[in-house]
Amino acid sequence: MSIYADNLSVAKYTRSARWFHWLVFLFVLLAYLFINLRGAYDRGSAEQLLMMQWHKLSGVIAFLLVLPRLLHRWRNIPPAIVPAIAPWEATLSKITHFALYAFLVVQPLLGLFTSFAGGRGVGIPGTSLQLPSPMTANKALAEQLGNIHGWIGNAFYFVIGLHIAAALWHHFFRHDNTLKRML
Repeated sequence: MSIYADNLSVAKYTRSARWFHWLVFLFVLLAYLFINLRGAYDRGSAEQLLMMQWHKLSGVIAFLLVLPRLLHRWRNIPPAIVPAIAPWEATLSKITHFALYAFLVVQPLLGLFTSFAGGRGVGIPGTSLQLPSPMTANKALAEQLGNIHGWIGNAFYFVIGLHIAAALWHHFFRHDNTLKRML
């Protein structure tokens, strides 16, 4: 047992912060899952359309959750890491978290604007309901935004992987409370 056991059980993010974290994680995971499943179906098929609808809906939900999450983070100081981390680790953590939050705001917006510029709305899977596009179709803009959306989505596999690897490194090698704060 660690000499920090008493501190590890106390220093947690708020219940709201933990819920926001894991719900956003779930919907980002679903967005990635559905966009990757899309390729398993024939282009233009009903199944591929359904995967795209679920991808878009998952992204919109992640976006809607990240806004109150950011407000909550702004109002609540994260619990201290025990034992304390080195200054370079704290700096790297801040950069990574900033990148993650930027991704969680920018990526869904890019996805929405890609759909809207393509003249498509955002459909509710399994229904004919749709959030219509407020934009006039612009195929060239839709293609540019779609390329950026795809590039950022691919790049963030690595940032998300870094975030997960860091949490595991802190837990299994540093033996601090970084991961336990979010559980």
